[in-house]
Amino acid sequence: MLWLWVLLGVGTAIFVWAALIERNLFTVKYDSVAILPKGSRPIRVLHISDIHLAPWQKRKQSWISKLAELKIDLVIDTGDNLGHRDAIKPTLECLAPLIKIPGVFVNGSNDYYEPTVKNPFAYLSKPSSPGQQHRIDTETFTSGLEGGWLNLNNRSGELTVKGTRLGFIGLDDPHDQLADYGSIKEPKNVDVLIGVAHAPYLKVIEELGASDIIFAGHTHGGQVCLPGGRAIITNCDLPAKNARGLSGWETEKGYVFLNVCAGLGTSIFAPVRLFCRPEVRVLTLLPKN
Repeated sequence: MLWLWVLLGVGTAIFVWAALIERNLFTVKYDSVAILPKGSRPIRVLHISDIHLAPWQKRKQSWISKLAELKIDLVIDTGDNLGHRDAIKPTLECLAPLIKIPGVFVNGSNDYYEPTVKNPFAYLSKPSSPGQQHRIDTETFTSGLEGGWLNLNNRSGELTVKGTRLGFIGLDDPHDQLADYGSIKEPKNVDVLIGVAHAPYLKVIEELGASDIIFAGHTHGGQVCLPGGRAIITNCDLPAKNARGLSGWETEKGYVFLNVCAGLGTSIFAPVRLFCRPEVRVLTLLPKN
């Protein structure tokens, strides 16, 4: 009988940690990759994703509002910023200091639809599906981001940052089949080509394979992981070992780096993180040797 009480105590402790503590332990992860032309100045990129903000999450809002203090040169937002139908105003407010910095963004499904209750165990067998959902005022939210950032939803664009001409090619959310792979023209005569998408499906990596690097989110890093941060699922067909961080891929279009951000939030209906702290990533782009 004692072992039942021990198991109950351990289970309760794990749940309390995952639901009340770890999901609020926001952190910044740092890495670097050499993809710039020789002689270029380094570019510090803030990769933010999967905020899933709800209006009552004041601690998260305060933390995000201070990220501009990291002395960032470029912001890349890979979507799922919203986590509640009433989150548009507070999300734009906490992102306001970052929107003053050059940046780009794409949407995730949660930027179009309210979150719904789903069976968490279904994720173990296959990626989630949209189902019946209520629309959010995406146009108002997108307009706010466009006040400072390039909208890359099935679009391309260019920015010059610290003397380096950056080209971007972006996809609307592949997870909800919104990506239009054939209609986007790649920028020409740029120093670096950057792909941006919410969900890092293998088809996305292949289609954006001509890029020097792809930025994506969606996976939540696995969200509930094994000890050591080993992901079990990615909610797409990306291998679990690549659920977060930097990796390299051989595609038919060439070799490309992939940077996956585990994100800052969770669905309000599954507010837990275990062995997977909420994060943003600062990736320094360096000149090639």
